[in-house]
Amino acid sequence: MKMLRPVLLAILLAGGFFYFTTYRSGRGGLTNWVGHPGKIEISEAAGSDSLDSEEQNNISVYRKNIASVVNITSKAVTFDFFYGLVPEEGQGSGFIIDKDGHILTNYHVIAEARQIKVTLHNRKTYTATIVGVDRSHDLAVIQIKAPDLAPMVLGNSGNLQVGQKVYAIGNPFGLSGTLTRGIVSSIRQVQEPDGMKIDDAIQTDASINPGNSGGPLLNMRGEVIGINTMIASNVGQSAGIGFAIPINTAKAVINDLLTSGRVRRPALGVSTIPVDPNLADQMGLAADYGLLIVQVVPGGAAENAGLRGGSERAYLGNIPIMVGGDLMVAIDGQKVEDQQELAQIMNNHRAGDTVHVTFYRGKKKMDVSVTLGEARQQV
Repeated sequence: MKMLRPVLLAILLAGGFFYFTTYRSGRGGLTNWVGHPGKIEISEAAGSDSLDSEEQNNISVYRKNIASVVNITSKAVTFDFFYGLVPEEGQGSGFIIDKDGHILTNYHVIAEARQIKVTLHNRKTYTATIVGVDRSHDLAVIQIKAPDLAPMVLGNSGNLQVGQKVYAIGNPFGLSGTLTRGIVSSIRQVQEPDGMKIDDAIQTDASINPGNSGGPLLNMRGEVIGINTMIASNVGQSAGIGFAIPINTAKAVINDLLTSGRVRRPALGVSTIPVDPNLADQMGLAADYGLLIVQVVPGGAAENAGLRGGSERAYLGNIPIMVGGDLMVAIDGQKVEDQQELAQIMNNHRAGDTVHVTFYRGKKKMDVSVTLGEARQQV
């Protein structure tokens, strides 16, 4: 009997251990250890769902313009060494500029395209035709035939200030109808991957990704101030540095694109070299800045207006030049100190416009009106 008691006690202890550690936990699970509350208490947000003024403006800009932003799908054919002709598809954005279905976008969005499809915000898709392109400004106008279109309001990019708020609407990575917000980070000249330069490009930290190209950059009033065109990034997506073509650049060429399919780019018809104080002192010029006319194009705008090129041979370093020509110092009252400033002034004009050139002939300051020619006809 004394031997049996320890055995029974050991059996009872082993059974109790099995019950509490294995059998019971398997049936009840962990919740039996922590218990079941009789009522769950949660915290809910207090107060109204009203929006602040900034949120209301964000929503207003989006709702006002989302129906005017389109998704553009272009199909092209490329050649592969192994597979021959291979179809290639690209995506971008654009926005409606009139009720006739004209859409402004980037040239690189539709370049080499054999077929262009435009999808509206209501998900209806239309085939588009190319109306005109301006490769040097990376702009293109395409057109669809669709009813009840809502054109966007084109603003003014000439008075933009660093720090003002902007919005970008587009289709990044094919995600249609996306709104991002940021500020104008800078106004600067940038060079696109194909080597073309954009004067006064709008730099922004609003998130811009592949697929945003051709979409609008808007101000706080929902007016278009730029066309989103490229990003600076090592990973192929937004790094907080995006660029847009100023809308004033587009407005200057839209009429040409709609009427003739190309831009009648102006030409002054001169070859020039920039003048600095050192060069001006060596040559005895009347001003220590400006563009010295080395040569005028025969029959060009400058020659027709009476401007003169160089008449004496000289050397600038090892480079032969002609000196003795007129020294241009201003156009329409705006100082001209290098070829870049001349190009910017020309970008604001079209062939056939008249500009007033201020120049020195010897020591005499003079003014003359010049009717600009067309760049395709002149060097």
